[in-house]
Amino acid sequence: MDIINDMVVRFANVNGTGSASANNMFAKTIFRMGIPVSPKNIFPSNIQGLPTWYEVRINKDGYLGRRTGIDLLVGVNPQSLKKDIASVKSGGYFVYDSTRKLHAEFIREDINYIGIPMMKLSMEHYQVPRLQQLFKNIIYVGALVALLDIEMKVIKNIVDEQFAKKPKLIPNNYKALDLGYDFAKANYECPLKYRLERMDGVGDSILIEGNEATGLGAIYGGATVMAWYPITPSTSVAKGFETHCKKLRVDADGRKNYAFVQAEDELAAMGMVIGATWNGSRAFTATSGPGVSLMSEFIGLAYFAEIPVTLVNVQRGGPSTGMPTRTQQPDIISTIYASHGDTKHISLFPSTPTECFEMMADCLDLADRFQTPVMMISDLDLGMNSHMCPPLKWDDTRKYDRGKVYDAEDLERIKEFGRYLDVDDDGICYRTIPGTHPTKGSFFTRGTSRDEYAKYTEDGDTYVRVVNRLLKKWETAKSYVPIPEVTEAKEKTDMGIIFFGTTRYSALEAMDLFEKEGIYLDALRIKAVPFNQTVEDFINSHEQIFVIEQNRDGQMRSVLMNELDADPKKLTAILNYDGMPITAATIMERIGQHLPALV
Repeated sequence: MDIINDMVVRFANVNGTGSASANNMFAKTIFRMGIPVSPKNIFPSNIQGLPTWYEVRINKDGYLGRRTGIDLLVGVNPQSLKKDIASVKSGGYFVYDSTRKLHAEFIREDINYIGIPMMKLSMEHYQVPRLQQLFKNIIYVGALVALLDIEMKVIKNIVDEQFAKKPKLIPNNYKALDLGYDFAKANYECPLKYRLERMDGVGDSILIEGNEATGLGAIYGGATVMAWYPITPSTSVAKGFETHCKKLRVDADGRKNYAFVQAEDELAAMGMVIGATWNGSRAFTATSGPGVSLMSEFIGLAYFAEIPVTLVNVQRGGPSTGMPTRTQQPDIISTIYASHGDTKHISLFPSTPTECFEMMADCLDLADRFQTPVMMISDLDLGMNSHMCPPLKWDDTRKYDRGKVYDAEDLERIKEFGRYLDVDDDGICYRTIPGTHPTKGSFFTRGTSRDEYAKYTEDGDTYVRVVNRLLKKWETAKSYVPIPEVTEAKEKTDMGIIFFGTTRYSALEAMDLFEKEGIYLDALRIKAVPFNQTVEDFINSHEQIFVIEQNRDGQMRSVLMNELDADPKKLTAILNYDGMPITAATIMERIGQHLPALV
C-alpha cells in the first residue's frame, strides 16, 4: 500500500561539505508541490568535520512538529552510519553511497537498502575534487526525485532561481540531478511505497526562519538601532535586521537611517541599547542564554531606572556553553527575572515566524509604554529553522505606542515634573527625551535608590514606594500583553495541557491523537508573562494540568506557581531536554504515565 505525502526523510552528512544547500533544495521542492513540510537542520557547533543531519517532516494533514521514526534516510557520513541505520523504521529505506560496499555489520534484515554510487558518478563527470563532493549531494537529491516521484521540473526551477546570478553553474547542477535520477530509475522500482503527490496543502504560505521574521518585525516596529554581540543561535536576527535595513531604511540619496553596531561583548551591547533608547530611539539587542547572563547587570539598571529596552533571547541548550546548536527552553526563569534584586520583566513567547514578526513590534511598543526591559523569548528550533506560515503582513495604519512622553508644550503646561511620579495610578510615570525643552524636564538617571523626583535617597520608606510602584506596572501590563490561546476539547474534561513557544506544534498533534483514543484535553498556549486572568481561570477550572516544556526543571511550571500561587499538585511537568524538539509521541507517552487508562 502506497504512503502518500506522509513521511520523515533524514539526510546524514558531514558538516562543511556543502550538503545544506542540496537538502534545502529538496525541502523547498516539496513545499512548491503544495505539500506541508517542516525541515530541521541539526548541526554541530564546530566549523566542519562532525556529523550533521537535516530532517524533513512531510505531512499532508499539516502536522509539522518533529516526529520520531525515519522512513527514508540518506546516509553519506561514515562516522554516524551505525546510528543512522539504527534510526530507520522497520520497513523503511536506507539510501547510501554504494561506491564502496557496505560492511555486513551495517545490514538490517527489516529495512530496505538502496545503493547509489554517488561519488563514483560524480568523479566520472566532474574533474575538480571540491566539485565532486558538492555534486555528490545533488546526485542523491536526483535519486530521490525518482524514488519519491518528485516533479523534476519543480526542482530544476529552484536550481534556476538559486543560481540566477551564476548561470554557468546551472547546467552542471542539472547534470547531477539527471545522473542520480537515471541511476535510480534504471536500478530500482520507482517510485517507492513512500511517495509524493502534488496537492494544495500550503495555500499562499511561505517558508521563513523565525530569526529573519524577528529582524523584519524590528524594522516594521520602528527600531532604528541594533547593538549586539554574535552568539548562536541569535546571530541571524542581526543578519536579518541589517539585510532588510539596507533595503528599507536607506534614502534615495544613500543616507542610512539606522545604526547597526557589533559591540565588544554582550554587556556593552546592552549598554548601547540603553543609551540609544534613553535618547529617544527604538533600539534592541538579540542574544541567547549566556548573553542574558552577561547583560543582567545592565538589565537591572534599565528596570530600576525605567528605560525602555527590547531583548530577543533565542534559547539554546545550557548551562554554560551547553549545547549551543541544540534547541531548548532553559532560560525562562533567568530571563523573566533577569538581574539581581527584585525584578520581573514582561516576556513574550512566539511559536511561529508570524508571531516573531508581530511580537517583535509588540515588544518595542511595550518597552516604550512601560519604560522597562521587555523580552521576546524564542528558541533555536523556531529561530534557525524554516517554518510554514502565512505571508507576513503589516497594518500601515498602526501607530507606534511611545507611551507617556512629555513634549515641550506639556512641560510648559504642567505645574511640576517628577520623573518618577505616578500621576495616573498605573505604575507608569511620564518621561522626557533629552533636549525636549531648554530648561524643563531634565532629571538624573541612576541605578541607585531615588525618590519621585529622581533625587538620590536611601530612605527605606521611599525605596519601598518605588519598588511597589514598579510592581504596579507589572499588574497594569496584564491588560496589554498578548492574551493566551485556549483550545477546548470536543467533550467536557477536567484535564488540560499548558504549553508555549515551539512545543505548540507537537502539543496540538498530541491532543488530536489523544482524542482518537477517547481521551480529551483542553489546552492553553501561553503567549506572555505576566499572566492575565485567563491563565488563572484555566488552572482553577481543571483538576489536572500537564505543563509541556523543554527544560529539565519545569521552569514555566515554577513561574506559574510563583506568579499565580497555583497548587503544585495540580501541575504536572511534561519535560524534554535532549536538545531535539519534543514530539507528539513523547508528550503522549509521558502524559500517559499519569493516566491509568493508558498505562
